[in-house]
Amino acid sequence: MKKLILGALGVTLLLSSCVSQKKFAEMEAKAKEAQDLLNSATVKLNTCLEEKATATSRMQTLEDQNTFLKANNQELINNMGNLTTLTTKGAENLEKSLESLQEKDLTIRKLNDAITRRDSVNLSLVQSLKGVLGNLDDEDIEISVEKGVVFVSISDKLLFSSGSYNITSRAKTVLGKVAQVVNNKPDFEFMVEGHTDDVPYGRKGNILDNWDLSVKRATAVVRILQNDYNVDPKRMTAAGRAEYVPVSTTEKSKNRRTRIVVLPKIDQFYSMIEEGMKDPAINN
Repeated sequence: MKKLILGALGVTLLLSSCVSQKKFAEMEAKAKEAQDLLNSATVKLNTCLEEKATATSRMQTLEDQNTFLKANNQELINNMGNLTTLTTKGAENLEKSLESLQEKDLTIRKLNDAITRRDSVNLSLVQSLKGVLGNLDDEDIEISVEKGVVFVSISDKLLFSSGSYNITSRAKTVLGKVAQVVNNKPDFEFMVEGHTDDVPYGRKGNILDNWDLSVKRATAVVRILQNDYNVDPKRMTAAGRAEYVPVSTTEKSKNRRTRIVVLPKIDQFYSMIEEGMKDPAINN
């Protein structure tokens, strides 16, 4: 009986030992599986952390780029605004410049028209003078137009005796014909200039020098035009130029002359300009 009990106890212990080893093996297998899972999860976690760090870095870079692009975009917008302002001002300045050029062009056209009218009047004056003086020797009288001014140059041998300011009878006939033309042209003023050569004039009587002789000859002509031919003295000026405005360096006789300078009255010339400005043909 005793042997039987001991045998049963041994079998029980043996069975108990076998069960514990089996559970241990199962637990060990589960522990290994859990460790493997843990290791795998750790690897995945590290990978995720790395990816997160990369993503965070990329996101920061993108944010920085976005901030830069926003700032750059705002600068472009500001520049566009400035360009628009500059373009508007440029257009306004261009428009003003065009208006100014048009005004200048209009003024030039009006002045040209006035000058053309003046030249037409001068041409008429020259034709009238040549008409009344055409039978005279060209060496004694010369009629010309320079820079819009009509000049009648009369040699001293026709007007005066040598060294004198007394007008000859033939000269009075010439001056009468000139007076006939200028009296028909009330819109003109004129100046009578006396000219001499450069030979010094020795004092004779009440004549001091070439200056004095040239002035006395000019005033003598003015007096004849006023007293004998009723030319308005308000339209005349007498001037002496002595030998200082020569026309020839080789023929001194050409420098001894009296020159009548005929020109439109200044206010009359301005009236011609004003008339030109009112002309529809110019203003269109």
